[in-house]
This record gives sequence, C-alpha cells and structure tokens, in this order.
Amino acid sequence: APAAPRYALVPCAGNERGHACLLAAAAAVSAMKCSRTTVFALGLLLLVAAAAPVVRAEDDVAEAEVAPVKDFKEGSEKYEFQAEVSRLMDIIINSLYSNKDIFLRELISNGSDSLDKIRFLSLTDESLLGTGEQAQLEIRIKVDHKRKVLTLRDRGVGMTKAELKENLGTIAKSGTSAFLEQMQKGGDMSLIGQFGVGFYSVYLVADFVEVRSKHNSDDKTWIWESKADGNFAISEDDGEPLDRGCEINIYLKEEAQEYLEEDKLKELVARYSEFINFPIYLYTSKEVDEEVAVTETVDDEAEDDAAEAADDDEEDEDDASVE
Repeated sequence: APAAPRYALVPCAGNERGHACLLAAAAAVSAMKCSRTTVFALGLLLLVAAAAPVVRAEDDVAEAEVAPVKDFKEGSEKYEFQAEVSRLMDIIINSLYSNKDIFLRELISNGSDSLDKIRFLSLTDESLLGTGEQAQLEIRIKVDHKRKVLTLRDRGVGMTKAELKENLGTIAKSGTSAFLEQMQKGGDMSLIGQFGVGFYSVYLVADFVEVRSKHNSDDKTWIWESKADGNFAISEDDGEPLDRGCEINIYLKEEAQEYLEEDKLKELVARYSEFINFPIYLYTSKEVDEEVAVTETVDDEAEDDAAEAADDDEEDEDDASVE
C-alpha cells in the first residue's frame, strides 16, 4: 500500500494541552497505513475534540462580559407601543446618526416646557407650585457611575398614569408620521424635536429608560419603563415619592459611557441651555481636604497636674486654719 499522507496541524492559542494530544495522535495516525479517507475522518474528529474546550471557554468569557439587562418592575402593567411609535423607535435605535448629543437637548427642552406649564397654571392658582423645594422651578442632572445611569429631574407639571401611557406609548403624536416621512426621504435626525417626538431620541444612547412622574392631581408617583423592544410598562412607585414633576433615568449603552463624564455634560448643558428660562444644576464631585483634630495629650496631662496641685494647696490651707 502507498505511504499514508502526512498532514500539518497549526495549533490555536489558548488550549496547549489539547494541541499536544492532537499532534501526538496525528503523528500516530500518519504512521499507520490507512486510506486518505480514514486519516481525514480521524483527524477531523481529533480536531473537533481538541477545539471544543477553547470554544466553550470563549463562550463563557462572552457570557461573563455581557451586563444583565434591567427588566420591568414586578407586577407592572405591560403595553405595546402604537405602530408608528414602534417604527419611530426602530429607526432611532438602528440609526447610524453620529450626533447623539441631541438626546440631552431634547430632554432639557421637554423639562423646560413642563416647567413653563406649571408656572403658567400657577398664575391663577399659586398653591399648585407648593412650598419649599417643590416651588423651585429648575432642572437637575446627576450621574451614577456604578449603575451607569444618567438622571434628569424637573419640577414641572408632571404626568398622571393615563398621561404616561398616552404621551409615551399608545397614542402617536401628529408629528410622528411627518417625522417618519422625513427620515425615509433622508431627513436630518437632529430635527426630531420639531415634530414633537424628541423624547425618543434618548434611545440613541439608552438600553433602558425609566420615567418617574408625579402630577398635582394624583397622590401617587408612577413609573414608566421601556427596553425599546416594542413594549413598555407602567407601575406604581413604591419608593420615595416625588413632590411633583418628572425624573428620567437613562441606562446608558456601553458605547455611550461618555455621557457620565462631568466635562462632557458641562459642555452640553452650556450649549443647550442658552434659550432655557430656568436654572440647570449639574451635580459634580470634588476632592476636599479635611482637617483632623489632634489630641494634645501632654498639655492635657499638664493641666490636670496643675489642677490637682491647686486642690492640694487649698486642702493644706484648710487644714492650717483648723489647727
């Protein structure tokens, strides 16, 4: 029989023990007087067996690196987005639009509009503003680096449960269709706010969005949540209630972590607050040197000794007077 063909095997990194076994087995097979088909079949089986641990290890690493996706609150009521809203979100989520900064412009603008509404309503009923912090018409922005969440908070008019459902999901605004038509014609994504659907630009940077809202006409605070998968959920907030207004918690995508950076946010707030009539506060972190009081033990002991000596002198004087 003709000599069996010899095959060269090139090992892959990450499974050295498997490589050694594979090469030894291949050498033994090559030394045998077997047909090409037999050698090929045996070699293929050995290759698969040796490669399997590597593939499994890579899968384990990939699974470990994927962050868990936040889910809807337990017991929440789930709804489907209205068809046009769902189409709008698909366009935004899959958009290659590079200027993702516009999401912050739209949210600041929406917060300002809400503050305008409550201020207008308070002209005829001052009690609607409330007192203390509740009466402060402002927008606050803060970041949570650990959770990778960007939060915007306003004390505007707020929304009831029904308004959250209608305004953010089930009823398309008149501008939705117009914006979709513009995008199909190659329109500019940055004009989204002109069509009244600017809120959805948040999905340029978010995996998950949570809106907490409280309206003066309702004692309850409500939570609206969406993973941008065609569904959203609404539930009663059992945490610390809002006094009034909205709090938007944006769970940022991995590629959008720059919006947790203080300098980036300062730049955007300065750019987009030019025509806003209300103050915008950005929570920042800073290092503070604290002075630590040092206990002067020696001086304290000296004072105690002096006090004891004075007491002894007084006792001596008393004793002398008695004698």
